[in-house]
Amino acid sequence: MTKDTGSDTPMINVTLRHSNNHNAIEDYARSAVQSLTRLYPSIISCHVILDHQKNDYEKNKNAEITLHVPQHDFIAKESGAAYELCIDGCVAALGRQLQKYKEKIH
Repeated sequence: MTKDTGSDTPMINVTLRHSNNHNAIEDYARSAVQSLTRLYPSIISCHVILDHQKNDYEKNKNAEITLHVPQHDFIAKESGAAYELCIDGCVAALGRQLQKYKEKIH
């Protein structure tokens, strides 16, 4: 499940819990996280956890993204009706966190 695409790109690990293996969702998560490298190119690695909760009918999909940069880790969590919406929410939150961190260190 771990895909290392080269030295310039971060290692992105995608884990699906309580769900079937969906390659399209994994690819979507990888491309969404990859877009964060334009904002902050020093991303070391990323772990995306996609979970399906059976007891909640409206927001039964959960996404958690942990982003590792030198000397700091960022975490975003989101729940929604679809994995794509959750991933987009997490990536937006991580983008804001990275922007704030970038302004703080420079």
